[in-house]
Amino acid sequence: MSFKVDIHSHILPEIIPDFHNEFGYGDFIHLDHHKPNYANMIKGKSFFREIYCNCWDPKVRVSESDEKGVDVQVLSTVPVMFSYWAKPKDGARVARYINEDIAKTVNGQPNRFVGLGTLPLQDQELSLEELDYCIKDLGLSGIEIGTHVNNLNLSDPELFPIFKRAEELNAAIFVHPWDMMGFDKMEKYWLPWLVGMPAETSLAICSMIFGGVFEKLPNLRVAFAHGGGSFPITIGRIEHGFNVRPDLVAVDNPVNPREYIGRFWLDSILHDQNALKFVADLVGTEKICLGTDYPFPLGEAEPGELIEASSFDFNSKERMLGLNALEWLNLSRSQFD
Repeated sequence: MSFKVDIHSHILPEIIPDFHNEFGYGDFIHLDHHKPNYANMIKGKSFFREIYCNCWDPKVRVSESDEKGVDVQVLSTVPVMFSYWAKPKDGARVARYINEDIAKTVNGQPNRFVGLGTLPLQDQELSLEELDYCIKDLGLSGIEIGTHVNNLNLSDPELFPIFKRAEELNAAIFVHPWDMMGFDKMEKYWLPWLVGMPAETSLAICSMIFGGVFEKLPNLRVAFAHGGGSFPITIGRIEHGFNVRPDLVAVDNPVNPREYIGRFWLDSILHDQNALKFVADLVGTEKICLGTDYPFPLGEAEPGELIEASSFDFNSKERMLGLNALEWLNLSRSQFD
C-alpha cells in the first residue's frame, strides 16, 4: 500500500480561550462544546460553524486516517485563526497558544503527525520571534501563512525577512487562502470559497514571483493550497502580460514568471482528473503533494482517490501520494516507521 502524507489537514485546540473577552474586541474564535463530540465555533460573539471532534481530537483523527489509508497528517490551523487583523501582541498570544497545542499533538504521536505553526504576520519582529520558537523550541517543520496579510501582498518588503528566516531555518511554508478578496460582492452561492479562494492563491503565487521572493531565496520551500488555485490555468495570460507590459509587471523582478514553474509545490485538491493532468503536465508530478483539506467538506473525502484513479505511472503516483511531501518538509520516510 502507498505511503500517504496529507499536507493539507486542519486542526484546532480542543479548548480555546475566549480571546474576545480577554482582549475586549475582535472576531477571535473560541469553541462552545454544546453537545458530545460537537462544538460550535464562536466568532467574537456570533455563531460561525459547527465542527465535529475530528477537528481537535488526535485519537479520532488517527482512527479516521487509518480507515482512509493516510499514514501522516501535516497539521495546520484553520485560517480563520490567523487573526492578522488583531493588535500585534494579541495576535502573538493567539499564535503561541495554537503553536504549542499543535506541537503537543505532534509530540504525542510523531509517527502520525507533522506540525506547521502560525505567525502574527502583522508584526515583523514578533513573527521572527515566533518562527524561531516554532522551529527551534517546538520542533515544528514549518509554518502556514495566509495569501495576504491585511493590506500587504506576499511581495511586500515587510514580509521578506520572515521568508528569509524561514529559508535559514530550513522551514517549509504552506500558503492557504483566507479573508477572500471581493467577499462582500459574492456572499451568495458560497462564492468566496468557490471563486475567491482560487483567486487568492494565484495572487499569492504571482506576488512571490513578481516580488522576487523565489529569485532571492532559491532554497525556500513553499507549497500552495488547492492545486495552485487559478494560477495554473492563467499562467499563459500571466506570462503574456509580463512580455507585453514589462513596465507594469516586471518592476521588481525581470525574470519570466514561467521560469519559476517547478520551484514550488502544489497540493492535489483539484476534484477533476483533467485538472490534475493539466497541473501535473505544467509543474511536474514531482511537485504535487496529496492534500485533502481534512476535516472539511470542500476537500477530498477519500484521500488520494484522484491521484490513484489517474493514468500516471506507479512511481509518479507514489511521489504524489507521499514522497513529494517528504521532500517539501525535508523529512525522511524512516522517521515515520
